[in-house]
Amino acid sequence: MSITTEAELIGMKKASEAVAFALKEMRNYAKPGMSTKEIDNYGAQILNDLGAKSAPYVTYGFPGYTCISVNNEFCHGIPSEKRILNEGDLINIDVSAELDGFWSDNGASFVIGEDINQHQKLIEASKEILHKAIYNIKGGVRISDIGFLMETEAKKRGYKVIKNLTGHGVGRSLHEEPHEIANYRDRFNLARFKKNSVVAIETFIATTSTYAETLQDGWTMVGNKGGFMAQHEHTIVVTEGKPIILTEMNGIWN
Repeated sequence: MSITTEAELIGMKKASEAVAFALKEMRNYAKPGMSTKEIDNYGAQILNDLGAKSAPYVTYGFPGYTCISVNNEFCHGIPSEKRILNEGDLINIDVSAELDGFWSDNGASFVIGEDINQHQKLIEASKEILHKAIYNIKGGVRISDIGFLMETEAKKRGYKVIKNLTGHGVGRSLHEEPHEIANYRDRFNLARFKKNSVVAIETFIATTSTYAETLQDGWTMVGNKGGFMAQHEHTIVVTEGKPIILTEMNGIWN
């Protein structure tokens, strides 16, 4: 969507604060020994208390309120009572929701308990790349140039990017134009970021894979060459200068 009125900006801020708060609280809540369903239920309750509805549940009939992916799962992991978290697991939580007709999206990868499996370096790379990408976005910038920046920064750190997962426009629905905000230079994508548009910018930084493949459950995605992936995501408003980070409250850069 494009922000044209103060009311729209306020609406987007409220929806974004709901998903950001839910994500932050779920990260703080998650501990070894918990099931991913327990964490999902906790997040669902927070969204419900704020009057927000789970976007994947409403839009796609996703079998959960948030996406929770663990270790070799890259994204769209289904919360399960059988999936118990262990010390040192790499976990990704993606929270998107609708509130009063506005939709917002954010996500974060983090380690459960102590980083005994050395995932933190990958996580920090993902966070830093997201920060650099977002602060290079303004009206008129080519989407493919931001993709090039993300891939270049990943390579510098010894990582790869997932080429078939992308950021996207958001606002009046979960996925809007522009649909393909890739983590690499897509030379066929000539689109530019538009001032006042709302976009969800996501990193997909991986150790060994370059494509994500869907498992038999129809949702969970894993790497074509295995390994691990870190994802961080903010919903922003594009301006002529510094973007407005609508989901800043999630604290993923803190």
